[in-house]
Amino acid sequence: MPTSRRRLLSLLAAGLASFSLTNVALAQAPREVRVDFATYNPVSLVLKERGILERALARDGVSVRWVQSLGSNKALEFLNAGSLDFGSTAGAAALIGRVNGNPIRAVYVYSRPEWTALVTRKDSPVTSVADLKGRRIAVTRGTDPHIFLVRSLREAGLTERDVRFVLLQHPDGRTALERGDVDAWAGLDPLMAAAEIEGGARLFHRNAEANSWGILNVREAFAREHPALVRRVIEAYEEARAWALANPAELKQFLVGFTKLPEPVVARQLERTELTHSTIGPAQIETIIQAGLALQEAGVIPAGTDVRAALDALVDRRFGIAAR
Repeated sequence: MPTSRRRLLSLLAAGLASFSLTNVALAQAPREVRVDFATYNPVSLVLKERGILERALARDGVSVRWVQSLGSNKALEFLNAGSLDFGSTAGAAALIGRVNGNPIRAVYVYSRPEWTALVTRKDSPVTSVADLKGRRIAVTRGTDPHIFLVRSLREAGLTERDVRFVLLQHPDGRTALERGDVDAWAGLDPLMAAAEIEGGARLFHRNAEANSWGILNVREAFAREHPALVRRVIEAYEEARAWALANPAELKQFLVGFTKLPEPVVARQLERTELTHSTIGPAQIETIIQAGLALQEAGVIPAGTDVRAALDALVDRRFGIAAR
């Protein structure tokens, strides 16, 4: 066979192989991306309501399915079950999830909030964390309010054994407090702001520095198989975050419309929510590390866990440059 013919056949074979591999890759590309939205993540509501992500993914023929998360614990549960590809949580909650074997990667910061504090009724005798000894506290396990509560107890010389945890989802925790079924509640905005403004609830213990950052997580397998889509989602989040910063009045209306809460309640939530960060950098890592170490000392994370190694396994730094 002449050399030129052999070369032509070789090129044709290579082209067919490349075409076949491309078809396989396209066949394996997801036709749908499942993303959560949450009232504790205002940027997610902008992303959803303005159709930013749908437009970003339309050119690839990828649709978006929206799933509501009621707390970090639910977002982590959905991610672990594979019913979400992207879920928004508190940074410390994501770390606990990773320690417990949830295969997720943290890729983006959507807020720096003071979204949790310890709350009691306006007529309650509770005025400090020390007053909680022997009392009932509503809390959603696996969320930043739970982590905040554990750390606050520890700082007051108390442990979980000194109080009675009543495990409820955040909305039910507020209801239990207002009914008098519990003495305190580890609250989460905007429900905490609503209890404060509508019912006169008191935030008797606050520590903004102990609130961990709002983190967007992705299933590890999804990040490994579809890194371009992960970048596209982060870029869409960045567009939504920039819009939220530039349009605070409209952002408030989005939250009012979705939560059906009065404007003063939503305004209080937004007062406690900073949206000027996006990259998981040294400040975010240090906050989450300190929360993890405190939880380890409190026995929430096993004593033998290498917390720093767990955080390294959680944070996926490949996508940092996409978040400006």
